[in-house]
Amino acid sequence: MNYQETVNYLFQRLPFYQREGSIAYKKNIGNIIRATKHLNNPHNKFKSIHIAGTNGKGSTAHMLKSILIQSGLKVGLYTSPHLKDMRERIKINGNMISKKNIISFVKNNKEIFEEINLSFFEFMVALAFDYFAKKKVDVAIIETGLGGRLDSTNIITPILSIITNISLDHTNLLGNSIKKIALEKAGIIKKNIPVVVGKKDKTKPIFDKVASQNNSSIKYSKDVKFKCDLLGEYQRENINTVVTAVSELQKIDFFEISLNDIIDGLLNTVKNTGILGRWQILQKGPLVICDIGHNEEGIKNIVQQLNKTKYKKLHFIFGTVDDKDVFQILGQLPKDAVYYFCQANIPRAMNVKKLKQYALNFNLKGSEHKNVKEAFFCAKNNSNSDDLIFIGGSTFVVAEIL
Repeated sequence: MNYQETVNYLFQRLPFYQREGSIAYKKNIGNIIRATKHLNNPHNKFKSIHIAGTNGKGSTAHMLKSILIQSGLKVGLYTSPHLKDMRERIKINGNMISKKNIISFVKNNKEIFEEINLSFFEFMVALAFDYFAKKKVDVAIIETGLGGRLDSTNIITPILSIITNISLDHTNLLGNSIKKIALEKAGIIKKNIPVVVGKKDKTKPIFDKVASQNNSSIKYSKDVKFKCDLLGEYQRENINTVVTAVSELQKIDFFEISLNDIIDGLLNTVKNTGILGRWQILQKGPLVICDIGHNEEGIKNIVQQLNKTKYKKLHFIFGTVDDKDVFQILGQLPKDAVYYFCQANIPRAMNVKKLKQYALNFNLKGSEHKNVKEAFFCAKNNSNSDDLIFIGGSTFVVAEIL
């Protein structure tokens, strides 16, 4: 198979949560254990840092990676989902995994992985672990996909665990309360492994208890004065989490991270990692911004940032997926925007007619569009140079624009 045929195989042959939703979610980690055993357990051959949380774990992972790159380390990064290219999920320093590596891995392992019945996510986790081991990374930062306790990445024993924040999301899979979701995220806390928690709130007793049961030291992030090139006030919490995590890593002899590494790493996160979709400015005149925040808490952060942004008129391109609590999200959106309702090209996307009807309950008015590009074209035609076009509501809406 060539690269495109390999990609088609991965997307079409394997259950894919981002496309299909809960039907592709595996409620145990048996598959990845079998797959990595076949690969001679590559995840045991490099140091790792594990990150879970509802919002901010991707930004946190990229900031931390940038700092570690500045300190001179060879750093692997596994994140999900991707926005433009599947290879975004697996990087070493600033470089995505090569197409050649993906073709070879799939060719060599597809037969046995089909027997195991791996999902797309499990396949990519196995690929990442194998790649990081073969490339002999100094450390790999591993972001959970969904939850923590039963996430495929949770077979690693990291040198540090990080939990960013907890809010209601994926309630059909993780539980319908903050407590239940926190317990799932706390599942990445390992025995005698320190953990950093990004936000001290009502989840604190849960994390304290799990950390105590595992004899794990626990630190909560504190306000720091560092700046980052990732835009958006909501990144402040993630910066605090990253700097607290670095202070824990500095206690380990392996890491030599200076103050300048922290400063330069944070200020060069985009350059060092190529992160996309976080309050990303796509053009000016009119100002066009996209952001992947897609649950109630993420939308709250976006609206707060919109309120701090200057514009004459707000054009909001909005789409979501069927398994979100759309009423909680719609209730957060600004009433004075012109909306362009759309649906991404995935089976999980909420039907645009239904979305527009729901939006009317919140006095959100606008037009409906059969796809994201049509919505963007219409918004551009209707906007003036001093307006703002915002694109969001779903990772997949942003992905199609990028």
